[in-house]
Amino acid sequence: MKVTGGCHCGAIRYEAEVDPATAAVCHCTDCQKFSGAAFRTGVTGAAKDFRLLSGTPKTYVKTADSGAKRAQAFCAECGTHVYATSADQPPTTLRIRAATTDQAGALTPRVQIWTRSALPWVAQLNALPRREMQ
Repeated sequence: MKVTGGCHCGAIRYEAEVDPATAAVCHCTDCQKFSGAAFRTGVTGAAKDFRLLSGTPKTYVKTADSGAKRAQAFCAECGTHVYATSADQPPTTLRIRAATTDQAGALTPRVQIWTRSALPWVAQLNALPRREMQ
């Protein structure tokens, strides 16, 4: 699936090919910290099929508990995380942050991962009152 997207301030814009079947909600503590939210959603694409249209992401390398190094690419202006990839070798895939795509509504998660780190109240979100706007 071809997607376009970018950061909140518009400094970074990209286009990519992603596999919608790889869309997943991640509850790991890194995703919680990086996003400031209970989870975040990502989708995988081949690095060769990702093209920056504008801007240059800043990169922060995080070493996971496993020892693997992950490059976190984000906008230096607004802080929006755009993707993560391997920092140990030339990347072959990118984990694109689904909410940064213009097609986020079409990237329905197929699985939840790192659920052992999920915040205990996440399962009750549908029971909360809903408001279409603040």
